[in-house]
Amino acid sequence: MTQVKSGDTVRIHYTGTLSDGATFDSSAGRDPLEFTVGSGQIIPGLDAALPGMAVGDKKTVEVPCADAYGEADPNAMQSVPRGEIPDHIPLDLGTQLQVQTPQGQTLQVTVAQVDEEKVVLDANHPLAGKDLTFDIELVEIA
Repeated sequence: MTQVKSGDTVRIHYTGTLSDGATFDSSAGRDPLEFTVGSGQIIPGLDAALPGMAVGDKKTVEVPCADAYGEADPNAMQSVPRGEIPDHIPLDLGTQLQVQTPQGQTLQVTVAQVDEEKVVLDANHPLAGKDLTFDIELVEIA
């Protein structure tokens, strides 16, 4: 039976959960996720779990934050005076916004804190600092 090795293109079904059991992503109801093993297309901790699997194999993979989206970086938090944000922009906690850096890059941020004087925007990946669990099934080795 053929087993996955680095460089193989594979298709997997997966469900990703947080330590409290909440699902943050799943391929259920969608096409399987396709990628090349060892190419850096997916998080390292999940990528490393695939070599040696055969089509039809299922496993649960625990991925510490260091092998997922890394630790949350406090330098990625930016405080902005509330008056600088237009009134039509929603500022509910957890709202994801796109901002433009002074260099012209578009950056995804999350509203992390709001008070009368300032808004704190978080540019960390929403899963930074979180340990993740994936239930995976290898569907195909291309």
